[in-house]
Amino acid sequence: MPWLQVRLAITPEQAETYEDALLEVGAVSVTFMDAEDQPIFEPDLNTTPLWSNTHLLALFEADAEREAVFAHLQLLTGAELPEHHAEVIEDQDWERSWMDNFHPMRFGQRLWIVPSWHAAPEPGAVNLLLDPGLAFGTGTHPTTALCLEWLDGQDLKDTQVLDFGCGSGILAIAALLLGARRAVGTDIDVQALEASRDNAGRNGVAEADFELYLPEHMPAQQADVLVANILAGPLVSLAPQLSGLVRPGGLLALSGILAEQGQEVAAAYAADFDLDPIAEREGWVRISGRRR
Repeated sequence: MPWLQVRLAITPEQAETYEDALLEVGAVSVTFMDAEDQPIFEPDLNTTPLWSNTHLLALFEADAEREAVFAHLQLLTGAELPEHHAEVIEDQDWERSWMDNFHPMRFGQRLWIVPSWHAAPEPGAVNLLLDPGLAFGTGTHPTTALCLEWLDGQDLKDTQVLDFGCGSGILAIAALLLGARRAVGTDIDVQALEASRDNAGRNGVAEADFELYLPEHMPAQQADVLVANILAGPLVSLAPQLSGLVRPGGLLALSGILAEQGQEVAAAYAADFDLDPIAEREGWVRISGRRR
């Protein structure tokens, strides 16, 4: 069925007032949306910051009258409405629409990420079955792509890999499919560990080959290859720990780093690693190197 969508241009200070008012007048959902492509990275703990210019989108059932909605909002808030707009949007098969937007993606020379509903373009290649768009990392973000391309370019035969902040497990699973002997994944989110376990099973990876741990339970052992696609702040603060988890001569790849943060992160690892030139894609970077 169709829906009435109401859009309000608000400031962060108005957010709670108008969210409550929209729900009070019958909105079935309320969503905050960036009005100016203003990214927010690494917010403070226990905060949910909004953009300085935010659009508040609310959906009402189709029989709702837009003028009545606006009139009730003005009464509830006791103020003139900010810039506002309403339109009728037609319902559609959102799942089908979402699936149609994703296709197999190639990373490097050998590796493909293949959505579960697609046939592999190159059956003889290294095909990792994963559904792009799901949580925790799927290859569609530049940082994941940078890490996957780096893994594809390494000789991983018989190596032990540590995926620090494993999310969906995409990097560890890719490493195993590319020849690694064993992988360990760790994440602070239990749901991420479950996603990693599910994706490993989908790709025929045995549980014994891919062990998953919360950080406090991770075994103290060095890896031949460590990948960490998290955020710049943690990568800097955890540099002594992460460096110590790589054996001498082992490899390191870090991402989740904005281009302007690259030098700071690189400096945190320069004492222990011979670093490669920083790789950049769409404003994000990858830092890699070999442990001295």
